[in-house]
Amino acid sequence: KDKIYVNKASSAGEPLNPEVIEWFKDNWGVTIHDHYGQTEIGMVINNHHHPLLRKDIKIGSMGHSMPGFRMTIVDNSGDELKTFKEGHLAVDIKYSPLMWFQGYFKESEKNSDKFINNNNYYLTGDKVSYDNEGYFYFSGRSDDIILSAGYRISPVEIENVIMKHESVAEVAVVGIADQLKGETIKAYIVLKKEVKPTEELAEDIKSFVKSHLAAHQYPRQIEFVEYLPKTPSGKIQRFMLKNKDS
Repeated sequence: KDKIYVNKASSAGEPLNPEVIEWFKDNWGVTIHDHYGQTEIGMVINNHHHPLLRKDIKIGSMGHSMPGFRMTIVDNSGDELKTFKEGHLAVDIKYSPLMWFQGYFKESEKNSDKFINNNNYYLTGDKVSYDNEGYFYFSGRSDDIILSAGYRISPVEIENVIMKHESVAEVAVVGIADQLKGETIKAYIVLKKEVKPTEELAEDIKSFVKSHLAAHQYPRQIEFVEYLPKTPSGKIQRFMLKNKDS
């Protein structure tokens, strides 16, 4: 058979798990360039391939603002945040000449939530942070961030650790209602074909997460499932899992 050669690879949609990036590099010899975009505004944060825009890849980062856009991070009041602070990913409209999206048709309430601070910023609905070199890092959809006992917890960070467990094929982490903590962490896990779900395995996965993350970040509940709900493009629909437990 003819050999297949891969020169460049890109990904957008769900944030890439480090395990996927490492596997791809080991087996195909290239590093996947992760990107961020939305249907409403297109691709706005990129790890570029073009020599004039290309920068070093930082694993876990979506990259830098696309030329023609100034992407930034704001707090709940619409004020810009400093580096290493988690907040709302936003388009700085005044300094984004390629920002063509003007709002949702006949949905004034939705537009007022999305376009804030005298229409100077458009909120994407995602929580992110960035470093002092302008690299953006995805935390999760605003609706997916878990609020537990005063902690703000990114499901993506927990998922990345669980995916490193030798028995796990896929995982989705959500927050479910808890009277004392507000929310508690639950992981829905698809196991590899040869692995059988057991209580012992669930406890082993919990211990595995505890050994890699802070004590408040391990899943108190684990449910083994045959599949995860996804959109046609492959994005995990965490809201369906949350609704399942509500």
